[in-house]
Amino acid sequence: MNRESTARVLRTLRGMPTSDGAGVRLTRVIGTQMLPDLDPFLLLDEFGTDRAEDYIAGFPSHPHRGFETVTYMLDGRMRHKDNHGNEGLLTPGSVQWMTAGRGLVHSEMPEQESGRMRGFQLWVNLPARDKMTAPRYQEFAPDQIPQVTPTEGVTVKVIAGQLGDVHGPIVQPATDPLYLDIALAAGRHWAYPLPEGHSVFAYVFEGEVMLGDVAEARPVVQQELAVLGGGRLEMSAGSRGARLILVAGRPLREPVARHGPFVMNTREELMQAFADYQEGKF
Repeated sequence: MNRESTARVLRTLRGMPTSDGAGVRLTRVIGTQMLPDLDPFLLLDEFGTDRAEDYIAGFPSHPHRGFETVTYMLDGRMRHKDNHGNEGLLTPGSVQWMTAGRGLVHSEMPEQESGRMRGFQLWVNLPARDKMTAPRYQEFAPDQIPQVTPTEGVTVKVIAGQLGDVHGPIVQPATDPLYLDIALAAGRHWAYPLPEGHSVFAYVFEGEVMLGDVAEARPVVQQELAVLGGGRLEMSAGSRGARLILVAGRPLREPVARHGPFVMNTREELMQAFADYQEGKF
């Protein structure tokens, strides 16, 4: 942990509306022309709607190879299945960290026909040495994710990484991730020492927060992402309070060959991924 300096906001940006799967409406925040990636993070989508027609078609069967997907549900119910016989139900507050590894075909379909569907999907790259590992899941229900109150008016769900003596249930040595869901009541302040040498971003999904020390603090509002420098992150909520995810990972600093659902290191590996999928080797 770097406790010497105060973390600075390097840049802020807003996501772009898009659709994926069978027409599910999303806001894409990482994976656009403005921010193609933030090593090791390849993509961040926020989904959130009360309109069933925006999500009901879901994400029918599709392949992945070479990276990990992280789904964090805030509201709604999503059923996932894959071609290896794995199946589960993501409910509000649950997290699924899926390592696609050498390949699988899976689907994510809403298990509701009305009501709110809200959450995030993050793509995390795998190092070359791990791209062809066996697929696996780390899946945790809400009661398995520790919640900490470090100070009055501040609650933190620790999905991955560490807060004091509390460790999140997700473990991934390759990128040593941090994933916190932070809620600050109106006017409340909190500081967190960021992991040294990691790529870090904060994404505000409710309210407004000031990030950085008093002299350089910058406002980050709902549906804005802030790319952060290292150090101790100071955060203060606005008059409506704030809720944000704080995510960090160790950069891989490897070449990326990426197309659609496959992320490899070379064009040849990418071509092989398409060939293997077409030949039913997933």
